[in-house]
Amino acid sequence: MSDPLLLPPTTGVSDALLEGLNPQQREAVLYRGQSLLIVAGAGSGKTSVLTRRIAGLLQSREAWPSQILAITFTNKAAAEMRERVRGLIGEAADGMWISTFHSACVRILRRQAEAMGMKQSFTIYDTADSRALMKRIIKELDADTLGFTVGGALSRISRLKNELTDVEAFARTANISDPKEAVLLEIFRQYTAALRRANALDFDDIISETVFLFRAFPEVAALYQKRFRHVLVDEYQDTNHAQYALVRELVQPPRFAEGSGERPLPGASLTVVGDSDQSIYAFRGADIRNIVEFERDFPHSKVILLEQNYRSTQNILDAANAVISNNFDRKAKNLFTVVGSGEKIVGYTGYSGHDEAQFVADEIEKLRDAGASYNDVAVFVRTNSQTRPLEEIFIRSAIPYRIPGGTKFYERAEVKDAMAYLIQVANPDDDLALRRIMNVPKRGIGPATEAAMQAHAERLGMPLREVLRDAPQLGLGPKVTTAIVELGELLDEIGATVATAAPADILTALLTRTGYHQSLKNSGDPQDEARAENLEELVSQAKEFRTANPEGTLIDFLTGVALFAAADEIDDHDGSVSIMTLHTAKGLEYDSVFLTGLEEDLLPHRMSVNEAGGLAEERRLFYVGITRARKRLFLSLAASRASFGDVSVAMPSRYLAEIPGELIEWRQSAGGGFRGGAQGRLRAAPMRDSYSLPPAPKQKTEWTTPITNKVRDNGDLTLAVGDRIRHTDFGDGRVTAVTGAGPKAVAEVQFEQAGRKRLLIKIAPIEKV
Repeated sequence: MSDPLLLPPTTGVSDALLEGLNPQQREAVLYRGQSLLIVAGAGSGKTSVLTRRIAGLLQSREAWPSQILAITFTNKAAAEMRERVRGLIGEAADGMWISTFHSACVRILRRQAEAMGMKQSFTIYDTADSRALMKRIIKELDADTLGFTVGGALSRISRLKNELTDVEAFARTANISDPKEAVLLEIFRQYTAALRRANALDFDDIISETVFLFRAFPEVAALYQKRFRHVLVDEYQDTNHAQYALVRELVQPPRFAEGSGERPLPGASLTVVGDSDQSIYAFRGADIRNIVEFERDFPHSKVILLEQNYRSTQNILDAANAVISNNFDRKAKNLFTVVGSGEKIVGYTGYSGHDEAQFVADEIEKLRDAGASYNDVAVFVRTNSQTRPLEEIFIRSAIPYRIPGGTKFYERAEVKDAMAYLIQVANPDDDLALRRIMNVPKRGIGPATEAAMQAHAERLGMPLREVLRDAPQLGLGPKVTTAIVELGELLDEIGATVATAAPADILTALLTRTGYHQSLKNSGDPQDEARAENLEELVSQAKEFRTANPEGTLIDFLTGVALFAAADEIDDHDGSVSIMTLHTAKGLEYDSVFLTGLEEDLLPHRMSVNEAGGLAEERRLFYVGITRARKRLFLSLAASRASFGDVSVAMPSRYLAEIPGELIEWRQSAGGGFRGGAQGRLRAAPMRDSYSLPPAPKQKTEWTTPITNKVRDNGDLTLAVGDRIRHTDFGDGRVTAVTGAGPKAVAEVQFEQAGRKRLLIKIAPIEKV
């Protein structure tokens, strides 16, 4: 055929392609209107529907492969979709554009670079490139004196670009009488100009520049509007304004120049798949209105609900339905399954975050005893700072774990920075620790200055710390000399208190006096806010240590942290439990899911309360967490929670009250969670509108964590099957198995009161009896 737009009449979609689909899925595959919204509930088979819809268009010869553009959000999802379509129809799938928004736009921009005043060889700056450029601009403008940070400035500019606001548009709306706003405008202007001089784009430019290109050059837009006759977008609820605008540009009817002889064409057909109930990325610019208002934006649209769930049991789905029904910004739907009710949801109230973590560890071991693999289990948290007690209890219990998409607590940069400060005041001879914090937070002590200081230290044979006092002799500029001297004075002053002050007090003084904690909180970057929370969690940890060890010194605290950080890799042939934030959990599923920290100020997060739509988004986050579970769901919270060293009553999350009581089995604390045996156990407490701390045990009890115990290093202790041991918390028991060797040796012990436990022999608080 000479004209690829003139297709033969449809030959229909084969029965084989529709096999196994429910009626709503079949309708979504076969519908041929101009615009279609597929509201795909969690676990409802949306990928299968989308790929079969594409395959159906090709199989029925309603479109050539080159006329189909399918957009996903990740390269992994695009590759999976491409392979599934290929599996359905063979090599005919190879001519399609199945890619992410950014990949599709880069292909367009490369071909049209000249029209936008760039060379085809333009560079795409990654995060490191953008940060390096922004760092230079902030330094040249002295913008740090107004509180600007690299991360904060890039975050603000990213939001502007995602709203399709360029420098000229921002200049028209910015309040330049505000010094910070005026400086931000200049930062934006210089950043944009530097990119252009380098023939480069950053990640946010890729989509916004494509939209600007289409709007400035209708003839270029017409090329792609004519080419792509079917546009399909997955995860539409996660689109931001720029992505929404790009889709609108692509599905408009092509505009041809008058007298060109081109015949009029309708706009491309548009299919979007998504679920407003799973829109959880507002902090990245996602706009839920794009899917909620789809029928207004695209009149006469067809809406098809996919409500049959192929993942979870009905009890889990009933809980999810009950929670999300309290949001008003959604297309109403009710998830159901044909696999049956399944097990009841398990609820648990711990006395503290460590008690909650021990419950999670105990339940995971029960699942493993019943034949489950660690790979089948996930633990979800709202914030990264919540992983610390879980990690410590898992290490203590010899449960292997990983943090997908994240970093283990003691490996996080800000935690290592804070620990380096503590190490330096405790051990002034540690040059490595001093080099790490020399310019954290920014003091103007760059690599050249540090090299001069190191050379001076080597020449005189002294520790680098002593060079801080000799700074005036180095011939450096007055500003950097002052910064070096002040750092030395701070370390000397706080170092004088090491022998007597509590570790938490030392850490708090360092974070406050250096301004490190406050600089993260004030940066305007959501990632920096999370880093600040990690520092707060470290302070809480140090305070817990002193509470349990009144005579414990900073050296004792550092030794304990070092032991546990070194023991965080446990060998196990059975995989690892996944610990991750709820945002990372999107798109994943596990047989057993633990949703932890279900308390006010955590979920919903304290920052969401005063944000428009914040509470609704936090509820969607809870909904996403619930619907990741296939067979078993555990909901847990603590009655008290430490934050920045202060322990306070933790109120239960308001979302727990939205789950029907008959779906949850509330349990009491597992044996061994508190010292003091059965008298110290917590009673199960269903969460409703009011809450108080559990009654104090008759016998004084105190939770002990791996760090709050006296520092343990069992050296070369070896255990064999049959050995009897005594554990600080769990009492007497007998060794039933030993695996691994050296510092990774693990003992399985049957305790008389606490049941079976796995212990890392190197650091467990145990002794042979």
